[in-house]
Amino acid sequence: MATPSDAELIALVVASSDQRAFASLVGRHQQPVRGLLMRLCRNHALADDLAQDTFVKAFEKISSYSGTGSFKAWLCRIAYTQFLMSARKRKAADKALERLQAEPVETSTQPGAPGAKVDLDRALATLGEEERVCVVMCYAGGLSHSEAAETTGLPLGTVKSHVNRGRAKLKAWFEKKEQAA
Repeated sequence: MATPSDAELIALVVASSDQRAFASLVGRHQQPVRGLLMRLCRNHALADDLAQDTFVKAFEKISSYSGTGSFKAWLCRIAYTQFLMSARKRKAADKALERLQAEPVETSTQPGAPGAKVDLDRALATLGEEERVCVVMCYAGGLSHSEAAETTGLPLGTVKSHVNRGRAKLKAWFEKKEQAA
């Protein structure tokens, strides 16, 4: 028996709220969505929570999926919105906590000791927020530049610029680490 397409599964969910069809969609897309969120927020537990929120929101709003563009890009848009809402809440909570504390707490982390394992997350942390988002969506998330532009709401040219600039910064960062080793 042939595996149903995303469009067929979506039609089943919209027509009858078929939870098994939606579970198939989740199974098909949870790793890319979770991976995208993990790279965006750099926290496994938070990425899992946001991925769960993403799929709950997707189930609630699946009838609004118009069929234009890929379902994956539509899910990534929801995931990115969940990430932004979470970041805003964390920022507000951090500000409130800062006001309550007598002395500010140093939150920056020092780079690892010489010879420490160089990893992609550390390199991504050196990028600006929009560069990191665009690089993660296009490379880790597997979205095209057009899909990333649709997901972030940024113009296509801006996404391409962020990806190119981010890629160049990552290359320079890894080359620097390689020379130091």
